[in-house]
Amino acid sequence: MALALGVDTGGTYTDAVLIRDEAEVIASAKSLTTRADLAIGVGKAISAVLEQAAVGPEQISMASLSTTLATNALVEGQGGRVALVYIGFKEGDLDRHGLRDALKGDPALVIAGGHSHAGGETAPLDLAALETFLDSHKGISGFAVAAQFATRNPAHELEAARIIAERTGAPVTCSHHLSAKLNGPKRAVTAVLNARLIGMIDRLIGRAQDQLLTLGITAPMMVVRGDGALMSAEQARERPIETILSGPAASIVGASWLTGAENALVSDIGGTTTDIAVIRDGKPAIDPNGARVGGFRTMVEAVAMRTHGLGGDSQVHVVTEGLGGGVVLGPRRVLPVSLIAAEAPDVVHAELDKQLRATTVGEHDTRFARRVPGIHAEGLGAREAVLLDRLGDQVLPLSDLLRTRLENGALTRLVDRGIVQVSGVTPSDASHVLGRLNAWDAEAARKALELVSRKRVGSGDVLAKMPEALAQMIVDQLTEQTSLTLLETAFAEEAEDFGIPPADLARHVLTCKGLAGHRGLLALDAALNVDVIGLGASAPSYYPAVGERLHCKMILPEHTGVANAIGAVVGRLTLRRAGTVTSPSEGKFRVHLEDGPQDFNDSEAALSLLESVLRSEAEGAVRDAGAEDIRVIVDRDIRTARVEAQEVFVEAMITVEASGRPRVAAG
Repeated sequence: MALALGVDTGGTYTDAVLIRDEAEVIASAKSLTTRADLAIGVGKAISAVLEQAAVGPEQISMASLSTTLATNALVEGQGGRVALVYIGFKEGDLDRHGLRDALKGDPALVIAGGHSHAGGETAPLDLAALETFLDSHKGISGFAVAAQFATRNPAHELEAARIIAERTGAPVTCSHHLSAKLNGPKRAVTAVLNARLIGMIDRLIGRAQDQLLTLGITAPMMVVRGDGALMSAEQARERPIETILSGPAASIVGASWLTGAENALVSDIGGTTTDIAVIRDGKPAIDPNGARVGGFRTMVEAVAMRTHGLGGDSQVHVVTEGLGGGVVLGPRRVLPVSLIAAEAPDVVHAELDKQLRATTVGEHDTRFARRVPGIHAEGLGAREAVLLDRLGDQVLPLSDLLRTRLENGALTRLVDRGIVQVSGVTPSDASHVLGRLNAWDAEAARKALELVSRKRVGSGDVLAKMPEALAQMIVDQLTEQTSLTLLETAFAEEAEDFGIPPADLARHVLTCKGLAGHRGLLALDAALNVDVIGLGASAPSYYPAVGERLHCKMILPEHTGVANAIGAVVGRLTLRRAGTVTSPSEGKFRVHLEDGPQDFNDSEAALSLLESVLRSEAEGAVRDAGAEDIRVIVDRDIRTARVEAQEVFVEAMITVEASGRPRVAAG
């Protein structure tokens, strides 16, 4: 009997499952994710699942982890302080493909260097400028290095990375290690995001491995990539960017395994995000343009997924415009008031009671702050340092924490860095008020909703007369926003070009009338013409109404709340390596390798060498990661042009994929 342990660390919950012989879920459990020390939540979930199944830790033959941590960090704009070394480009190129947005004010150095399309050096690498920059910028958690045409010759990236590592000791991400494709600015964005995530993912994986050993589990640990395949923990630590959409990808693999669905939409609601993807012919589609998360388009191969800042812990914003007013949700995640009250009941209830006794609604009502222990706070500005010192290790109402308007910006920056968490009213609080959820402090949730319901709208009336009415309004808004994201995905996946953006089509008056079954001179009907698989612990609470709204079958499989953890177990270890052969002149064929270009007079010789190198790298990497029964697939994409009635070689991209099932430890 082979027992595999799957663990998923989400923004709110950490899930664990045990699967026997890759065929049967024998136990599942949940624990709150503990951001201060992720190992605590991981350990509690694993201990619970072992106890439920009555098995010993020595019986576990494989462990695998999926996580939404990287996805959530990019959606919420969090992560470490990074620096970009941009070689061979111009200062203005920082504005292309969202590079300045990805840097979020962090430093960048643009220096001379780089190579041509053919791999020749266009200018010497400016080492003096690099060394001056390193001397003047401290407190950097990770560096990204991107050089012009580095996929054709990575020499300058490798040299810059060597110097940075020697002088700073900080981790360095080279853009050519993340993708073999051209498009330097897009590779640079991917490298910046990877550098921003390195510390966070390294801590998660390291603590998870420590916790496994503490519990007596010695089986090898795998991590789910964004395309649903598995990678070793060591590979994930080097390339954390490849774990973006790890949790969502695992959920799709899990949904397919749980339901056997051939064609469906998968909607996975978590605490921070809702992730929507399409299953076609039993497989999740891979995004050919690279994963897009948090507004950034990366060069990471991942499941074609639409990630929206909409979840059970999404912040509720009151809309006061218009006669009736209303609420909208997200995209930022906040701590539910019911959760922070469960952790600091005396402080929270005393302040909520004080706010309820006030004659007017305060700007900071229901809002509390706490520091996240264990998160490094280097490189802070003066205002941020003052705020953090004032907060200390306690839970404080924002009205006590913030003393000037200027400190609002400082608090936002601390939240963006993941150093401080702030509470607010969420759908989770609304579910507590409606009796659908009873995990935390329902009374605190009711008080918070009563405070928010007192806000005035355009007509002068209060937003809602009772907390229950506001709670239903929030849940209805979650239904509406989820329905819109599903419709947007469906329109985007349609082969037809409607001439209108999918987001506008989802909100179009005719779509709305069709969903409402309009009957007049025209009869309008609209429905989602595919089943929806609803995943997530809160899916049974929210998604039946979504199915009714879209007139489709809503499938809520058994174990829907732990589908991510299931998907973490049932995938395959897969590694891809890609490389290029170009033709810089007639009769010359250039292979672009890590240690520099090599030229051949014969195209087949060049292609064969590249394929051999890539095959060796991919097979070796997947074997080192712990795979057995390895299968290799080679794809040759050869581009030619017709010149004077002859086919002329232009360029070739070879991709080698090696995959296998993880070796299981002897029990």
